[in-house]
Amino acid sequence: MLSSRSLTRAIRPFSFLQRRLLSLQTVQTPNEDALKFVAKDAKFLPEGLTSAVEVDSLADADERSLMATQLFKINGVKSIMIGPDFITVSKIDKSLSNNKELEWNSLSPRIISTITDFVRSKIPAINKDYKNKLQKELDEAQDEDDDVVYEIKEVISTRIKPALQDDGGDIHFRSFDEDSGTVYIKLQGACKSCSLSEDTLRNGIESMLTHYIPEVQSVKPVLDPEEEIAIQEFERLERRLKQRHL
Repeated sequence: MLSSRSLTRAIRPFSFLQRRLLSLQTVQTPNEDALKFVAKDAKFLPEGLTSAVEVDSLADADERSLMATQLFKINGVKSIMIGPDFITVSKIDKSLSNNKELEWNSLSPRIISTITDFVRSKIPAINKDYKNKLQKELDEAQDEDDDVVYEIKEVISTRIKPALQDDGGDIHFRSFDEDSGTVYIKLQGACKSCSLSEDTLRNGIESMLTHYIPEVQSVKPVLDPEEEIAIQEFERLERRLKQRHL
């Protein structure tokens, strides 16, 4: 008869194999405080959705993604972006604290474990109620769009979005002001808080849109109201960490 300890030993290899069924690869991004976790054998977004879902706070997570809720329980996680086959996690700047838990070599194993366990649970990464709220992507060109907006969305979807997602980020079209020729977009994930985000905006996004679409004169980033609140909260937290560090 197997003892409880022997039974545990007998079960452990099988559980270990189950855990390894999901293969996650960590990929560095241009933002040193954002890391991309790519799944080779799992999809995180609902069928038909290609634009990433960003989660900037625990309140957002409770509404949008149970997996994000679990990830926010890890000390140091600042924001999460859920892509088609990847998760981008942004962390608090380690320079604000002496806490070694804010280093990637400490955070990454816990993030991988959390994502792996969640996928094994077979619970959808995007909450069902939130999925039902999602309308057609703003980035997707619609028949009712005027010619210029249609072209802008096409360039974003086919040329800009794939490049940004490769770097752990994403972009959403918000609007086009035809009087000023300004395209308003929202950057997400690693692109949003990267020190190179201004360069990405000007030399990447803006130059490509102005090249292909003469009516476009400039590109400006915008924030959603809930994102502004989340940023304010983290700025307060970072100020407190700086004071402790001093």
